[in-house]
Formats: sequence, C-alpha cells, structure tokens
Amino acid sequence: MQLSYWEYDRYFKRNDVVIVGAGIVGLNAAIHLKKVAKHLNVLIVERGFLPYGASTRNAGFACFGSVSEILDDIQSTDEETVFNLIEKRWLGLQKLRALVGDKKMDFRQYGGYELFKSDEAKIYDTCIEKIPFLNTEISKICKKKNAFSVANSAISDFQFKGINGLIKNKLEGQIDTGKMMDALILKAKDFGIKIITGLDIQSVVDDGLKVQIHAANGIEFSAKKLIVCTNGFAKTLLPELNVEPARAQVLVTEPIKNLPIKGTFHYDCGYYYFRNIGKRILFGGGRNLDFVGENTMEMNTTAQIQNQLQDLLKTHIIPNHPFEIERSWSGIMGIGSTKKPIVKSISKNLFCAVRMGGMGVAIGSLVGEEVAELALE
Repeated sequence: MQLSYWEYDRYFKRNDVVIVGAGIVGLNAAIHLKKVAKHLNVLIVERGFLPYGASTRNAGFACFGSVSEILDDIQSTDEETVFNLIEKRWLGLQKLRALVGDKKMDFRQYGGYELFKSDEAKIYDTCIEKIPFLNTEISKICKKKNAFSVANSAISDFQFKGINGLIKNKLEGQIDTGKMMDALILKAKDFGIKIITGLDIQSVVDDGLKVQIHAANGIEFSAKKLIVCTNGFAKTLLPELNVEPARAQVLVTEPIKNLPIKGTFHYDCGYYYFRNIGKRILFGGGRNLDFVGENTMEMNTTAQIQNQLQDLLKTHIIPNHPFEIERSWSGIMGIGSTKKPIVKSISKNLFCAVRMGGMGVAIGSLVGEEVAELALE
C-alpha cells in the first residue's frame, strides 16, 4: 500500500513517540506524555477497529483482589510483593477515577463479594481467620478501615443456592467499560494525540537513533521512541518477554425481572466473576477448566467454558430466575510467572508496558504513567 503525501505528512512523518496499542495503558501513557511535554507529537496505532485485547472486552471490575486470591498470591510469592501490587492496583484506580471522572465511566461502588460453596469450608475458614491481618495491611494502602467483612446474612438476599459463605469488600466497584474507553479516547484527542486504528504493526527495530516500524500492507515509518502496550499480544513484537496470552470468556444475559444481584462477585480464587449490569448479569471465567486451551490469542468462545458458566448461573447464582443469554465473547489478558506488570526499557528508544494480569482496569492508568516517564528520561 502506498501512502499519499497527505497521509504520510499528517500521520507518519514527524512522530516523537509512537505507542502500539490503544487500550487503557496505551491511552494513559499518551495522555501523560502530553501532560508533561505538550510539544511532543504522539501517535497511537491499534491493529483492531476497536482496542483489540481486553480494554473493551473486560468485565468492568474496579477491584484489587478477593481474600482467597490475595492469600493464594502470598503462597506463591511473598507478602511484600503481593501488597506492593495491591497498592499499585488501588493507586491506579484512583488515577483512573481522577482522570475520567466517576460519572463519565458510570463508576458505582456497590461493594464486592467472594462466594464459598458448602464443600469449601476449609478455605473459607482460612479466609475468615486472615481477615483481620488483611484489613490491617489494606488500611495502610487505602487509608480505609475494615475493607473485608463476613457477609453471610446477604446470601439469602442475593438468593444464592449452595453458597455457605460470603465475604464482602466494601471498597470494590464497577464501571461501564465502553464509557470509560470513550472518555479516554476523547481525552487523548483533546491533547492532540493522533490515533490510527486498523494498522497491524508487524516488527519494530531500534537502530540507536530511532525506531523503524514495519506495518502490514508494506507501510513503513519511524519514530524517535516507541512504546509497546499490547499486553497479552506483546510477544508478537517482543518475543523475549515473559508474558503469555490468556483468554477470558464472558457472557451476558438478557434483562432479568426482579434480579436480586447488585455488586461485583468473585468465586474460586478469582477464576470466576460476575456482576450486574442494570438488570443483566455479566458472568466470566472458567479459564482453569482448560489452561492449555485458553493460552491463546484466538478471540472466540468454547462450549466447555460457556456451558459451565451457564450451569453455574442455573445451579448457584440465579437458580430462581429463568434467563436467556444475550451474547458471549472473549478477551485476551496478559499473564506470566508473576502478576507484576512488565514496565521497562527494551533498548535505548524502545519501551514496553505489558502483562496486566487481568487487572488492567485497576492498574492500567498507573502503568501507563510509569512507562511514559521511562520514555521521557
């Protein structure tokens, strides 16, 4: 494909920073660059017609981790690392709320809940025992007391079946992902940031003076600096990175009459999650049913996981309410050997901010700022 003079001159000729990926991280990185250095020419390129990975395909949870998930993370790493990451998630949420505004992304702090079935008494008891410890540590981060509490009395209010334990996180909220992305894109455009969608970047090379960029259809251009913010797709450009794709499958119901569910809910160490969207239920997860199969960049759904989600809705979550599925979809997360995001310099002019670990809404704003600061050095 040959670019016209106008196309090349307007979009490709004089870019100080090119950002690959128009999701939460990429948009926040671009906005921070322009806040700090207004003179910079910043271009965001996105291979999809919408942000392709998870930013427009997530569940819209404004959360920083359930009790069992936090305890599971402590077992696999260490307390300091886990609470440092929780702090990043919390600070990231506050930055997102300050930048976008609660109203513009329909932020609602209904609270979050973790469910425990009757055969999970042992892990439930462990979680209850650790609540005072976690509340103490969380209060140091959030400056809020008693984030977690036992909420078994609400089980009957939500009309769950086969659920014997419930732990509430009063600090958790939910957002409208589409409204959030709209607000971020408008904010970016207000700063004069150019955004090109439908352009697939296939390779990048830092020659020491600038970064050579090769896109599909034979389009080639360069930038003084380049930031990769493609999360679970990062290995296609930077194969050396410790980040793998992890597909997350989701469904949403048609509106349900007298729906008793309000808030965000977690089950099985965070592998399942659901929330209300008005009178609908959004339900996602099940990756633990097939870790190998879900380690993919393919944006489709599988009968195994979709059937499991529907079965859990029928048997435990809304057993008293008939429902119909409105639509199903999937998104691609970026995971690795740890949940800590990768924010670093690859070379003199090449940087990356990837591996959000399924917490892009929470941590994306902060990570975007961090990688922007690296590029400004």
